[in-house]
Amino acid sequence: MSLRGEGAAASIIMVAAVARNGVIGRDGDLPWRIPSDLKHFKALTLGRTVVMGRRTWEELGKPLPRRRNLVVTSRTIEGVETVPSLPAALAAARGPVALIGGHAIYAEGMDHADEIHLTRVDGAPNGDTVFPAIDPARFRRVATVPGERGPRDEYGFQFETYVRLS
Repeated sequence: MSLRGEGAAASIIMVAAVARNGVIGRDGDLPWRIPSDLKHFKALTLGRTVVMGRRTWEELGKPLPRRRNLVVTSRTIEGVETVPSLPAALAAARGPVALIGGHAIYAEGMDHADEIHLTRVDGAPNGDTVFPAIDPARFRRVATVPGERGPRDEYGFQFETYVRLS
């Protein structure tokens, strides 16, 4: 049974930056500054419906432009569409979807994602939020591309793409 809205494309991706130790966040923020990765994130998510949890929304503080923003929360948040669950978000989405965090969205999203796009950060900063393990029986890494580190990037990085196995 599909959770997607009528006429929706099948493409659901997850997009995350993950340190060597699995960390994706600290105190409601990213534990690094990597502007080059933010450009990559923008390229992957433009034109998609982005789905995030409430804490990720609070970290962003405003809707991402040129993307439909859906926040999974039981609260009403002024200025953004909210939905009570990830299945409700996927049912409401029109067109391709990007799951952009945090941990709970990523963990539940493993059951729905067609692809996972990770930026592997070459560092191990302290943090309080981690990316869930990728099950090799469900996803296969199909690409690893070195990232081009810019002068303002705190860490080096590489891009990995995983696809769901049939």
